[in-house]
Amino acid sequence: MGVVIIDGSTVRDFVSDESEFNKSVDEQFAALDVNQDGVLSRSELRKAFQSMRLIETHFGVDVATTADQLSQLYDSIFDKFDVDQSGTVDRNEFRSEMKKILLAIADGLGSSPIQMALEDDDPSFLKQAADLEASKATRAAQSQNA
Repeated sequence: MGVVIIDGSTVRDFVSDESEFNKSVDEQFAALDVNQDGVLSRSELRKAFQSMRLIETHFGVDVATTADQLSQLYDSIFDKFDVDQSGTVDRNEFRSEMKKILLAIADGLGSSPIQMALEDDDPSFLKQAADLEASKATRAAQSQNA
């Protein structure tokens, strides 16, 4: 486990690095695409959000939410991702919405740094953003020493 420090610029730089961002988002998309048909179904995206338990908890404490409320919430999230209303979320729709979400996180963080304790193999986008920043800092230090 390691501790990373990020702020809005860390996340914004990650999103701006198109090759790293697309690679990370595409890997997450592939992991969520259980049946490997190249699109995310409503159930595949719902399983992803359920596994994160972001909605059913508030700061790690279970929140009483009815099954109907959860279903409505998951459906509205899916509808937001399914821009063309095809009934599935393709890779480009997923990339676009993830970019919006991460930029909103960057705006929320602003210039205030936060510390996050993360497992070394954590696949989250915020961990990948921190790793990208760390690798850039390492390369810059190495070029100064050369």
